[in-house]
Amino acid sequence: MSNLATRLADWRDPGERLRQALAQDDLTLYCQPIVALTGGSGFPMAEVLVRLRQEEAALMPPGEFFPVFEKYGLMPELDRWVVRHAVRHIAGGSLVPRLSINVSSQSLADAAFPKAIAMELVSAGVSGSALLFEIDEKDSLERLEAVAQFARGVRTVGCGLMLDGFGRQSTSFAAVKALKVDFVKVDGSITRKLLTDTTAERKLRAIQEVGNAVGFKLVAEMVEDQDILLRLKALGVAYAQGFGICEPHPIEKIARATAK
Repeated sequence: MSNLATRLADWRDPGERLRQALAQDDLTLYCQPIVALTGGSGFPMAEVLVRLRQEEAALMPPGEFFPVFEKYGLMPELDRWVVRHAVRHIAGGSLVPRLSINVSSQSLADAAFPKAIAMELVSAGVSGSALLFEIDEKDSLERLEAVAQFARGVRTVGCGLMLDGFGRQSTSFAAVKALKVDFVKVDGSITRKLLTDTTAERKLRAIQEVGNAVGFKLVAEMVEDQDILLRLKALGVAYAQGFGICEPHPIEKIARATAK
């Protein structure tokens, strides 16, 4: 039995267990900073990650509990929880000026989600420019209309957009141009092969050229070592993220992490 199946077997009512986790804040936010490669200091952005608290202070990674949230249609509630707590963190003071939040497919179908985001920002007195929303490339290809509606909604309050996992399935720029994204996150399957596969470098160069022409910046994900980081700098990539730069850590420690 898989680890996830074991967890589900332990929960008599998984849907109720997850609703309880949301109501009682049995979740916690982590983040992974994104570094600028073209000058500046500190981290201009960080991706928000979520963990589920378990007994004995253990944390369940998203790969284990996201499928359960999806099964019970609770991803919109989870995404709203993440937005609410990320905004509160920014309002409380953060040396990282912008947080990037992943948006689930279920939340993209929720027409009320952009309004909920706006209300959280207004309530906390936080500028919309402090938030970026990451849309998976698969969603942009399969449900462009829903993604475009979400994009219009969050742009009205000043939030930015990032297309995540670009190049994993295709290198079509139709969605990039239609959505007018601010950032494109190059998939790790390209980044990891950058030094060993000329095709990977050609793909990255092509994405970079379109970015220069259209007006979006590149974020290279899954940067695991300094050689790849140096190559990205040489190619003029604007931003990078990965364990070779900074591991994820609790969001409340972000100020200390960036001050080092």
